Amino acid sequence: MSATGEVLAGVEEGVGHLVLNRPRAINALTPAMIDDLAGQLSAWAIDDHVERVVLTGAGERGLCSGADVRALRELALAGDPGADRFFSHEYRLNALVASYPKPYEARMTGITMGGGLGVSAHGSVRVVDATSQLAMPETGIGLFPDVGMLWYLSRAGAVGSYAALTGLPVDGATAMSLGLADTWREGEPPPPLNEDWITECFSADGPLEILARLDGDWATPAPGECAAVLRTRCPLSIAVTGEALRRAASMTLEQVLAQDLVLATYFVHHADFAEGVRAQLVDKDRAPRWSHTRLEDVRTVDVREAFGE
Repeated sequence: MSATGEVLAGVEEGVGHLVLNRPRAINALTPAMIDDLAGQLSAWAIDDHVERVVLTGAGERGLCSGADVRALRELALAGDPGADRFFSHEYRLNALVASYPKPYEARMTGITMGGGLGVSAHGSVRVVDATSQLAMPETGIGLFPDVGMLWYLSRAGAVGSYAALTGLPVDGATAMSLGLADTWREGEPPPPLNEDWITECFSADGPLEILARLDGDWATPAPGECAAVLRTRCPLSIAVTGEALRRAASMTLEQVLAQDLVLATYFVHHADFAEGVRAQLVDKDRAPRWSHTRLEDVRTVDVREAFGE
């Protein structure tokens, strides 16, 4: 195993091993890591000595916590073109994984979130276990669920919409039901998340109707608690994610990644992203001041602007 920056790469008995190697950051992806992964995968794709690829993460906490969004925020605030370039390179890597000509196994032990799903859930063998916690938490930081995940989540019914909009983590069994994983390691998986209130509320037509249903008269406190979570998320992110989900349902994966690039390059320069990352990861006061106070304040024209329309 040899080091190439913060990615370790080596071949043993026909298996190309890739290890994300930033354990203190739960292996958050930097631009250099994305380029290293793309370069190594491209080389192995035409190397007869490599029969398959296995992706793992260093440390005990997880495969990958996502992109290094604090660094992305600094790039965007400085007007550095590297912010836009990060997403174009990342999505090309996601497409490479999705179309890889050899078996590509990703072991999603522990935390796998955001960009971490982009380098794992598109693989041909996606392994989860009892420790797995998967999420697309972007609506909480002024972004949206990207890296092609809306292709899967838009086809996964109400629970897919729940995962996309709330950003809350799901376990490995639920990840399998969402199409984000397909192999359970060690024993039988537990039942996936399948609550009646999620089916009832998140099958509604759009985020505003979802919130209205969550605010209804329920025998359990869970819907109200979920509504409270949604109201902490960035209203513009929620509104745009709802529309992106709707559109993704009739798109190919390549079209979803193209849509992701349009939305990502819009959001990374928006005040909501800088504020969301500040509140969650920089100052950590958990008190973001979003550009819209409530979801009800987001206009159709605001959503269309994010899509470049």
